[in-house]
Amino acid sequence: MPSFDFSSKVDLQTLDNAINVVSKEITNRFDFKGSHVVIDLNKKEFKVNLEADSEMKLQQIIDVLISRSMKQGLAAEIYDLSKEPYVSGKVTKKEIPVRNGIKQEDAKKIVKLIKDAGLKVQAAIMDDIIRVTGKKIDDLQEVIQASRGWDLGIALQTVNMKS
Repeated sequence: MPSFDFSSKVDLQTLDNAINVVSKEITNRFDFKGSHVVIDLNKKEFKVNLEADSEMKLQQIIDVLISRSMKQGLAAEIYDLSKEPYVSGKVTKKEIPVRNGIKQEDAKKIVKLIKDAGLKVQAAIMDDIIRVTGKKIDDLQEVIQASRGWDLGIALQTVNMKS
């Protein structure tokens, strides 16, 4: 029976490369010369720690981070930008968690969207992936096509297609 998996994995090496590119670009920019800037990736906790002189400079770093990540092939949705920056002494800091894997409540939403589509497929939650199976591969392709229109706020990848 044909099947595929929905997952939301972030390649650590690609993320590290994106952070290094951002760090190099920010240090070479004229408007950041002589400024306090820290761009650090915590690989164990999947968090990006940013420090800058002002909130405006912090926002510029975030913009560069998102654009360079997208050029590296990472989706912009992997960064959880919901936390507000905080001031610590003379610097403004922001901790950006990187979403890796599908949370249980997001998985339930995806399964509900698949069932609401009315296609002849079954969806099962397996840890941090969702396995979709069906009798015809065309039904699976319709689910993949429909998933592109979902606005869930997470980066979904379709992997492990088997026929």
